[in-house]
Amino acid sequence: MKNLYDVVVIGGGPAGLTAALYLARAKYRVVVVEKENFGGQITITHEVVNYPGVAHTSGKELTETMRKQAQSFGAEFMLAEVTGLDMEGDVKTVKTSRGDLKTFGVLLATGAHPRMVGFRGEEDFRGRGVAYCATCDGEFFTGKEVFVVGGGFAAAEEAVFLTKYAKHVNILIRKDDFSCAKSAADAARNHEKITVLTNTEVDEVLGDTTLRSIRYRNKLSGEVSEYKAADGDNIGVFVFAGYSPATDLVKGIAELDEAGYIVTDRTLKTSVDGLYAAGDVCIKPLRQVVTAVGDGALAATELEKYAAAMQKKTGLKPEVAEPVKAEKPEPSVKLETAGPAAGASSQLFDADMLAQLSAVFARMANPLVLKLYLDNRPVSAELRGYMEELAKQTDKLGVEIADANADSGEAPYVAVCRADGSWSGLAFHGVPGGHEFTSFVLGLYNAAGPGQPLDEAVLAGIRGLDKKVDIKVLVSLSCTMCPELVTAAQRLAAENPGVTAQVYDLNHFPDIRDRYNVMSVPCLVINDGEKISFGKKNAAQVLELIR
Repeated sequence: MKNLYDVVVIGGGPAGLTAALYLARAKYRVVVVEKENFGGQITITHEVVNYPGVAHTSGKELTETMRKQAQSFGAEFMLAEVTGLDMEGDVKTVKTSRGDLKTFGVLLATGAHPRMVGFRGEEDFRGRGVAYCATCDGEFFTGKEVFVVGGGFAAAEEAVFLTKYAKHVNILIRKDDFSCAKSAADAARNHEKITVLTNTEVDEVLGDTTLRSIRYRNKLSGEVSEYKAADGDNIGVFVFAGYSPATDLVKGIAELDEAGYIVTDRTLKTSVDGLYAAGDVCIKPLRQVVTAVGDGALAATELEKYAAAMQKKTGLKPEVAEPVKAEKPEPSVKLETAGPAAGASSQLFDADMLAQLSAVFARMANPLVLKLYLDNRPVSAELRGYMEELAKQTDKLGVEIADANADSGEAPYVAVCRADGSWSGLAFHGVPGGHEFTSFVLGLYNAAGPGQPLDEAVLAGIRGLDKKVDIKVLVSLSCTMCPELVTAAQRLAAENPGVTAQVYDLNHFPDIRDRYNVMSVPCLVINDGEKISFGKKNAAQVLELIR
């Protein structure tokens, strides 16, 4: 059975990556299925200083090392969304957007997502003043008054981060003090640009097209305070009030507690045979990288025993993949451009990235032309350099400088065209660097064909669209949540000639930001504002919005 695994790990955060490492090293066939980016929530943490044995690193660097370790022992990786589980019988089925996987055991390591507080106006102003990611949205509030809701580690750390942009930061804590480590709390408490208000809850946020004021209440005295922005100005409210477990996949299958966390025994086994859980989806007093890693190791060792028993019982033995050291096995890898690399043949891409790009380009069925629309800004020269350097790596890409008179006024941008000069419907305004380099390369792969696999029903739905649809995706290059939406929108455009997907780096296009009153990314704009939606989405979700 070709697609039979000993274990399918759902979720590519620290818990899932550790489990994959342990299982692969023990010579079991394991695949990690992740729908967004490998590394999980910790990848947006700028500084990790409390992981034993590592003095100082970032969340992204730490988890990328974990991924490479697991891969070096033969763990496999797949970017896809898990859509369902069939846990009946000895061989279980994990249903994904890229097809079904057969397995003996399943490890749920899907983590958690930011929780909304529920104050009046929170949902109404989400994306227009209310935000949940300082890294993604902090720059939109440069010179503004900012309020942070929460008293945990994320609130303390992100409040300090926001001082890089905000005029002043106010932390509103519901309890009488921070609930995180003293070092993190003191960094916020002692910062000259931060005011800490304890025993304080948000009553309401108000505004018009964007957020203009906030009302908050002291729980002890009952006193209500209000901050109003000056005429024509706005404020920001960042919510860091904990997380909700991502356990929807197992509702009705495994036992959950009243808060939605999955119930396990001491070995991390759930109420269902063959289903284990690890990391932030579990009931636990401490949710940190180090506890997630411990969970992953424990669950993996238990799953080793379970898989061995199932091999003996069924007579089936999955074929273990050979270790991969040079490059990731999927064309949908996570690439992020950096500075020049010593010894590399490219001035923009290091040797590892060049190997990954080569693997993607080798799969492209048809050549493409990168048509550049430039203006006199320095960013145009940067875009031209990026595209020319990228085209040097393959004979399947060419670069053409468009007639300046043909520019639509939204330069600089690159339009992805077919060899005959016709537009594929994909374009990037600005420079597709940082987190958007991955989505740009995947856009090329999808436009050239054969493209990333899609669920048959979703693919049929995309191809069946019989109306013109103009999609704009508004992003910032620091946003870790933007690439999924960008890739999804581009996937629709690559499959249906009536759909266009244009991406804008808002750092270079403030007029676009102001036109749609955008204060958070990613932002999806359909048909020039007919529909506007914030947050990450997959292809199925984008399709549903435009139908």
